[in-house]
Amino acid sequence: MPTDNDLKAQVQQRFGQYAQGYVESKSHAEGADLERLVELAQPQPDWWVLDVATGGGHTGLRFAPLVGHVVASDLTPKMLEAARNFVVKQGADNVKFSGGDAENLPFADNVFDLVTCRIAPHHFADCFKFVRECARVLKPGGILLVEDQLVPEDDRAARYVDSFERLRDPSHNRIYAMYEWRGMFLDAGLTVESAEQITKSGTNLVTWSERQGCSPDIIERLQIMLVQAPEAVAAWMHPQYAGTPDAKFDHNYIIIMGKKAS
Repeated sequence: MPTDNDLKAQVQQRFGQYAQGYVESKSHAEGADLERLVELAQPQPDWWVLDVATGGGHTGLRFAPLVGHVVASDLTPKMLEAARNFVVKQGADNVKFSGGDAENLPFADNVFDLVTCRIAPHHFADCFKFVRECARVLKPGGILLVEDQLVPEDDRAARYVDSFERLRDPSHNRIYAMYEWRGMFLDAGLTVESAEQITKSGTNLVTWSERQGCSPDIIERLQIMLVQAPEAVAAWMHPQYAGTPDAKFDHNYIIIMGKKAS
């Protein structure tokens, strides 16, 4: 079984290799989900914001005009470099960049008003440790706002979705169900103020696969998994045109917001 360090090395290797693709990805750069994060957080002009696993830098960039300071952090140096180049070109001068492990954040206690993390925790080796670290660096009354993929509560269906995602990207670790996210927040001392499910419909399987450099053989195996999806998985992913170049499916996400006690 891979160790946590093995998984992190794999994340660095793959996201270093495909960093520019994530900067250019429309699904990461825009969308109603990104606007929903802003709506929920209600950012203030004097806030310090930390964006964990910033990827292409899109979340940090969206919050930058609305707050005082943004720190964009990522485990992968090449990903961070690509994000920096992108964000600087957009003219955001209040975004700083820092290498950092989401499970061992290199920041002092009680520093940030808001911590965000968008579409990344399914890569983390220890997601609960990440949530605890976010709670640690938040100021009293601060907000943790996470968006990530979501699986159904049926465990067999959930693990099938994980296997599908991991076939496309071996650095994928685990997606969590709604009740698991609520539990992690509560166990870290955060009061859950909002938790909602959103669906991004019609993910094109081939385009999605090619973003991670999947070979034709891997794409064929993904098609087979989509065709053969058990009933509970099919009800969750809503596959369309499976087995064809136009194959599509839905991605489901959670947006969860928790507050640290004042």
